[in-house]
Amino acid sequence: TANAWRCMFVYTPHCYEKSEKEYPVLYLQHGGGEDERGWVLQGRTDIILDNLIAQQKAVPMVIVMCDGNSQDFTAELLNDCIPFVEENYRVKKDRSHRALAGLSMGGIQTLNVGIPNLDNFAYLGIFSSGWWANPTPFGGGNDNEKYYKMLQDKKDDYNTKLKQFWISMGGNEDIAYNNCQVMMKRFDQIGIKYTYFETPGGHTWPVWRESLYQFAPLLFK
Repeated sequence: TANAWRCMFVYTPHCYEKSEKEYPVLYLQHGGGEDERGWVLQGRTDIILDNLIAQQKAVPMVIVMCDGNSQDFTAELLNDCIPFVEENYRVKKDRSHRALAGLSMGGIQTLNVGIPNLDNFAYLGIFSSGWWANPTPFGGGNDNEKYYKMLQDKKDDYNTKLKQFWISMGGNEDIAYNNCQVMMKRFDQIGIKYTYFETPGGHTWPVWRESLYQFAPLLFK
């Protein structure tokens, strides 16, 4: 898609090398100003998942962390990243074994990819994020209404097919708090089911690590 070299990090569970099994996949996105290293170096993804799996709290899974700094993230994820992973790793290839989650900017990317592409993902995780409640400061206005219309038009499909629509926030000190509250009110008006988790800490990595710790055990069960 980018016509350039792109990077990703892939976490495999400890049992991956010792088996011939296929594993479910979580595609996990970083926030603005960061890249594919965010969840690896600051998010401590490997430590969190190693411990959850060892304690049998989470299903062994592969986690893919792509660079979200893309002119067309949707095309890059669906046409490049997912096919690459499914060709090179022993992973399950159906929607019920695919999850997509992200923090801040990655949360908006999760919404923008996950809502129109319900046939690709059965789990969505939105950490410290939400569609802009007002026109964005980056120009281009606000096109969020098209997503709300999708949800409204196929409400029953979303409520049935999404096994988890999980939203977390770092308390009212989180800079995305208002956007998230406005978004969830719209979900309530439409009748979309979701799970909300809040923990103090603002828009910071301790909140996002905790979000992953809470979200991962809900996947692929």
